[in-house]
Amino acid sequence: MKKIFQVKDFDNYNEEIRELKGVSFKDVINGKLVTQKLFGKQFKYIIFLVLLSFFYIRNHYKVENLQRELYTLNKQVKELRYEALTTSSDLMSMSKPSEVLEKVKRQGITLEELDEPPRILYVSK
Repeated sequence: MKKIFQVKDFDNYNEEIRELKGVSFKDVINGKLVTQKLFGKQFKYIIFLVLLSFFYIRNHYKVENLQRELYTLNKQVKELRYEALTTSSDLMSMSKPSEVLEKVKRQGITLEELDEPPRILYVSK
């Protein structure tokens, strides 16, 4: 005769699985599922999974907010870059010698352009 060795824990697990097969959606809503043995044994694991899912959802919302902020900051950087380019081109055109001379004449200031290059003066001590 062959002896069949069965593990006691495995038999209990099979019984708990059989209990779960008869569980309907109505039992979940009523709370009958919470009172079963299997749920009591796995309570810590279920709490861990619930907390992990909360952290996952929180992280997802935080990433979405950071992406929105990144988009707006990139848009502002692009606008500021365009503004800096237009300002620098305006300053370049305003600082041309011909433009400066024209503005001086419009102001009525009696300045003239140099006809000869500037001279270097050497001072001996």
